[in-house]
Amino acid sequence: MSKFVITGPTRLSGTVRVGGSKNAVLAVLPACLLATEPVTLHNVPKISDVAVMLEILRGFGMKIEGDSGTVRLDPSELRPATIEDDLAVRLRASITMLGPVLARFGTVRMVHPGGDIIGKRPIDVHLGGLQALGAKLKRYDGHYELSGKLAAAEIFQEEASVTGTESTAMAAVLASGRTEIRNAASELHVTDLMEFLIKLGAKIDGAGTNRLRIEGVEQLGGAEHTIRCDEIEAGTWMIAAAVTGGELTIEGIDSDNFAVIPIKLREAGINFMTKGDSATVKPPHALKAVEIKTNLWPAFPSDLQAPLATLCTQAQGTSLIHDWMYEERFGYVKGLQALGANIKVEDPHRIRVTGPTKLRGTKIGSPDLRAGMTMVVAAMIAEGETEVDHAEWIDRGYSDIESRLRSLGAKIRRVG
Repeated sequence: MSKFVITGPTRLSGTVRVGGSKNAVLAVLPACLLATEPVTLHNVPKISDVAVMLEILRGFGMKIEGDSGTVRLDPSELRPATIEDDLAVRLRASITMLGPVLARFGTVRMVHPGGDIIGKRPIDVHLGGLQALGAKLKRYDGHYELSGKLAAAEIFQEEASVTGTESTAMAAVLASGRTEIRNAASELHVTDLMEFLIKLGAKIDGAGTNRLRIEGVEQLGGAEHTIRCDEIEAGTWMIAAAVTGGELTIEGIDSDNFAVIPIKLREAGINFMTKGDSATVKPPHALKAVEIKTNLWPAFPSDLQAPLATLCTQAQGTSLIHDWMYEERFGYVKGLQALGANIKVEDPHRIRVTGPTKLRGTKIGSPDLRAGMTMVVAAMIAEGETEVDHAEWIDRGYSDIESRLRSLGAKIRRVG
């Protein structure tokens, strides 16, 4: 277990580049199991979740060169295998392996996936989609086993699950006949996966909508693909610049597909301009209280509400943050309160943050990935020294974060 030691307050300034989307790459990598020819992926982020996913793929015989930036995958020696329990429990996104492994080898077995502790995260949508395609399901000792020959089906998802849509779609591309998935997730990273599958030779119509139509093919080939930018990381950098009062240029963004994020950040008083693939954040005139309700794409994402809460501690007035998806997404509140934030928990899904309040350094934890980065941002505006435990959680989604922050002026070091 490692921790970050951060001395504040500090002001971030300079230029930083956003990495590839964590959520996109963790679906595209499993899809490489469907390929029969080599695949080259660009803009692969160097994060620990990617390292775990690559280790899972190696277990199936995938030959891999590189671990970030440009990664080359050769499926020529793929073989059936079991997804190791110790890897699956470290990575929630391991659930996306169900579809491609089942489609490629006719059977798949894995333990219930792990990941952030942010509330109940059932996989009924994933299992239901694969069963609709003809898979037979067995459950035992916390494991799932699916097997059978797949055929097209009409599927309605009770929930517009991102990973459920991805897993089902990856299975359907090799299922005979025409599959239709209604109430499909349409997030940017889901569309990124569909575009990658199409490059491999899949026949998919409706990418980016909530209705996917997939015509099964006998096999897929290879492809070269660039992972889209991570809009959650981009939003986090914008918030960090604003609360520290710095001027920061953020490169590598997709300004045309930011959805509601920039609207809400401007509403909160963040002063920024976008040009091409970059955004420049200037010191804000005044940060303002906001009301945020997270929702599915294109609404404000659940993954960004935790960093936004830090901004709300420095805004004038009382902000309301409502996250209806997960009942334990506010694990970061105790940490912000320990730093001096004025936060009232209304219920498991709503908090009120009143500001501005002066934060003071102390020892706090990282209950999950997004909460951990929230603690880091808060520590940079707190007076004195702050210790943020479980830095390894943050490594799951933000590459080399301490070096990048130091290059922007932060006083941060990793211990342990």
